[in-house]
Amino acid sequence: FCHVALYVHAQWKMNDSFIPPQPGSRYSISGGNLRISQLNKEEDAGIYQCLASNSFGTILSREASLHIAYLEEFKTQRRSPVSVREGQGVVLLCGPPAHMGELTFSWIFNEYPSFVKQDTRRFVSQKTGNLYIAKVEPSDVGNYTCVVTNTVTQSRVQGPPTPLVLRSDGIMGEYEPKIEIQFPDVLAVAKGLTVKLECFALGNPVPSITWRRPDGVPFPRKVDVNKSTGVLEIPYFQQEDAGAFECMAENSRGKNTVKGRLSFYAPPHLVEKPQDVQKAIDESLLWECKASAKPKPSYRWLKNGEPLESFEDRIQVVNGALSISSLTLSDTGMYQCIAENRHGRVFANAELRVIAVAPDFSNSVLKAQTLARQGGDVLIECRPRMSPRGMISWRKGKEALRESHRVSVLDNGSLRISNITKLDAGLYTCVARNQFGVASSAGTLVVKEPTIITSKATQLDVTVGESVVIPCQVSRDPTLDVRFTWFFNEQLINFGSHGGYFEKVGGASAGDIMIRNIQLRHAGRYTCAVQTKVDSASIATDVVVRGPPDPPLDIKVDEVTETTSFVSWSPGPDNHSPVFAYNIQIRSPFSLGWQAAKTGVQELRVWNKMQTRVVELSPWVEYEFRVLATNSVGTGEPSKPSQKIRTKDTLPRTTPARVSGGGGSRSELVITWEPVPEELQCGPGFGYVVAFRPLGGQSWMQAAVTSPDASRYIFKNESIPPFSPFHVKVGVYNNKGEGPFGSVTTIYSAEEEPSRAPSRVRAKSLSASEVEVSWKPLPWSTSRTRIMGYELRYWSTKDRPDTASVMRTVGNRTSAVIRGLDPSSTYYIKLKAYNSAGVGPDSAVVNVTTKRPPPSQSPVKVMWNATDSKLILKWDHVKALENESEVMGYKVMYKQSRQSRPSVVETNSTSLELSLPVDEDYIIQIKPVSEGGEGSSSKQITIPRIAGLNL
Repeated sequence: FCHVALYVHAQWKMNDSFIPPQPGSRYSISGGNLRISQLNKEEDAGIYQCLASNSFGTILSREASLHIAYLEEFKTQRRSPVSVREGQGVVLLCGPPAHMGELTFSWIFNEYPSFVKQDTRRFVSQKTGNLYIAKVEPSDVGNYTCVVTNTVTQSRVQGPPTPLVLRSDGIMGEYEPKIEIQFPDVLAVAKGLTVKLECFALGNPVPSITWRRPDGVPFPRKVDVNKSTGVLEIPYFQQEDAGAFECMAENSRGKNTVKGRLSFYAPPHLVEKPQDVQKAIDESLLWECKASAKPKPSYRWLKNGEPLESFEDRIQVVNGALSISSLTLSDTGMYQCIAENRHGRVFANAELRVIAVAPDFSNSVLKAQTLARQGGDVLIECRPRMSPRGMISWRKGKEALRESHRVSVLDNGSLRISNITKLDAGLYTCVARNQFGVASSAGTLVVKEPTIITSKATQLDVTVGESVVIPCQVSRDPTLDVRFTWFFNEQLINFGSHGGYFEKVGGASAGDIMIRNIQLRHAGRYTCAVQTKVDSASIATDVVVRGPPDPPLDIKVDEVTETTSFVSWSPGPDNHSPVFAYNIQIRSPFSLGWQAAKTGVQELRVWNKMQTRVVELSPWVEYEFRVLATNSVGTGEPSKPSQKIRTKDTLPRTTPARVSGGGGSRSELVITWEPVPEELQCGPGFGYVVAFRPLGGQSWMQAAVTSPDASRYIFKNESIPPFSPFHVKVGVYNNKGEGPFGSVTTIYSAEEEPSRAPSRVRAKSLSASEVEVSWKPLPWSTSRTRIMGYELRYWSTKDRPDTASVMRTVGNRTSAVIRGLDPSSTYYIKLKAYNSAGVGPDSAVVNVTTKRPPPSQSPVKVMWNATDSKLILKWDHVKALENESEVMGYKVMYKQSRQSRPSVVETNSTSLELSLPVDEDYIIQIKPVSEGGEGSSSKQITIPRIAGLNL
């Protein structure tokens, strides 16, 4: 295809000869495209190029090669048998027929579709098509047929079968590898292609194939080595993949190697192209054309499809760059740069137009009005289109403009006026001339008053949290609009962002801004930029923000003792207010957050560091330290915590609290205490020393308890009398030695279990769910035991005794009420005394039957009548069901609507008169009462504060 624009004429070349358009020819050109009908592989294969021409010139397309793919049939229909010994290697030749296009090869064994499978012993070369068998085995005997496929046409042909037979004169012995497939000594590979190297050897035993680089450099990951077929594949070939490669075939009889080299090449690729350009007569042209390639490309130029001959000195081609000086109209045309090496070529097209025109201002008239400020500079541009370049002059009004130290005409024709005055205002005309004509264009210069910032540059000193106004007042020409722009440290301030801190507060001729609730980060330089159509000005104000100090830095802790340490730090920025105090805080695993530390001396400055001594630390505790600085504005953020340090250990000083004990099993002395907290243990290896002796004894017995978390010690000895007093004290120790003992306290040894059961056990039903049990108590205390209370066990007739419920009393009580029982049920009850040593024997079992349940019906038809001081209530009598307790009376509960607890009145009748003031709302409920307990309550009745109303 040759894509061409409208009004372009296209021609085609084949092998550098033009293809003539003839009626009835197999070649036809339409829309620039060349169509060939009835392709002929002998006549039509070749190199084609398209020439496209129009009124601006001619360009030549890149070359296109036409190859006509085909695959002919095998000519030989029969092949002679190949006879080999068992164990011998063999090569079966394919001999592909005439063809064009890439081929692939496979072999059929005996009959289709039984194809030969490639492995370490059998290999089909995709270069030659031959079948290689490294070591023949009896199973290889048969007919082999080469199958050839054209990958372009997808056509396939089969060769004649080749019989493989075994000789009968013996078996081939072992021999060293013989490499049959070798890659070229030097193979050139294009950039980005995939290259495959084949290597296969015959031998007995079957040789193994390995690949390597002689320089020892390992293969990159992308390289695929197929060890079973001996193929090395390198995808996307690059410069670093080039070099020597070695294939080695090896078996037990020896080895053999072949070497080859891959060289890298790249067809040209343009990196700098010429661009279309328009030039005036006598100007110069320089076109750069550069390409990357390996090997390096050569360059040549075409003009209108023909080689550009540089017979004239003004035309030069150097390293691909084309230069033409003193351009003429004949130089106009289409140019092409061709960069090429032996692997390809690329084309770059560009158009050169050389023009000759009289001066013309139609596309570049002078500005109708140019504004300038008094005392400033102005540039009035004059850029007419003309070729060749002529002469430019200026007029002011009707007079020719004379140049001076303030007025000058630049080389490009523009007019510059410096230090402008009011007298410079007026009409200015630019006149352009060349040999083809004259043209002019005019515009007016208007002189305005300068813009002056009247606010003075200053420095503002503010404190964090305050608001400040930065002024920007101006004096300006009243006919000009002014725009204010603010910058903070050279960054544009976007009002409405920045957290709402910045706000414009200036009027029409002022650009003041306010900074609300100023922060430390707002310190810096603020620049007000003022701009009009004719000039601009700016003023900078430095804002110093005073705030609490920044955190101190580089916290270090050293000279650590049992209870003290030295803390040093570097002061942080004081934010323009001197620091007058530092506070040290400490934190340990046992403190609730950070705590103020006690210091022994004032802060000292040593070189550029501060230090102080922290006292009253706990021994053998891990601490962190941080420092806070304070100035007149406030206290700053704390420093980062120091590294954790541990104070040195020492003898323990704190003894356990709440030493007590007692209880336990027979012949035991139980001693308990509250463990010493870890922060008070003063060192590793902490434990307790328990000392005890009988009351009145002289010598102490001692025992060590090694666990710091222990809270009890039990001394067991059969000789200890029950409930006998002991003097006890508990001390502490750690790896440094023993600490003090605590105060002496008296503890009793374990007592005996109660030996007798309570007597005179009685049980009485109180209601449908409650039973009262009473008994005669045991002596409260003897020399060997104490009674702590009584344990009641009860169960119903439908339960087993071992599932009995248990209730305990505390103290010397003689009765107890069991609640939550089922109505009309018989319960069995027994009890026994208990103390810290255990329980005594069971009493005799008693039984009791609970009363019938209370009425399930609630009072109904409740009526009320109210006077000024009385409230009369009436309701229907509640009749109990057959299995329920008879009604004995009623409970009336009433309360004012604002009260939370009701008052209760009991009555035996179905009416009640209450003396109550009726200026309040009342809430009333009524429930029946029986020996089985209280029945269901009536619905709540609300009586409003309305006297005389009867419902």
